[in-house]
Amino acid sequence: MSRMVWIDGSLRPKAEAAINVYDHGLLYGDGVFEGIRAYGGKIFQRDAHIRRLYDSAKAIRLTIPYSSDEVIAAVEQTIKANEFSDCYIRLVATRGVGNLGLSPTRCPKASMFVIADLLEPPKRLKSLTV
Repeated sequence: MSRMVWIDGSLRPKAEAAINVYDHGLLYGDGVFEGIRAYGGKIFQRDAHIRRLYDSAKAIRLTIPYSSDEVIAAVEQTIKANEFSDCYIRLVATRGVGNLGLSPTRCPKASMFVIADLLEPPKRLKSLTV
C-alpha cells in the first residue's frame, strides 16, 4: 500500500505529494511544524500540539488557513488513510507560494501538509577509527 499524504485539503499518494519550488517554507524555512505521535489510534497530547502549532504560527505572523478542528480532522484522516494506530505524524504549515524575497506579504496563502508514517529505530553506527 502506498502511503498517503494530506496537502492543502486532499490526500495524495506519497509519490505524488509535491511542494512548489516557490513555497517560502522551502526557499526560506518560513513555516512551523509539530512532530506528534499516535498510540492505539489516539493522538498523543493532541490539543497541546495543535495549540503549540498555532502559537508558533502566530509568533511568525503566519495565518494558518484552516481551523484547529480542520487540522485535527486532516491529521485523523491521514492516519486512517494509512491504516495506522501507532505512528509518527509531521504536521507542517508554510508561508506558501510567493515571489522571491523575504517579505511575508509576497505569499497570499499559507500551505499545510500532514505526513503519517512509521519510524524506524536508528541504526547503530560502527565506531570510526581515525
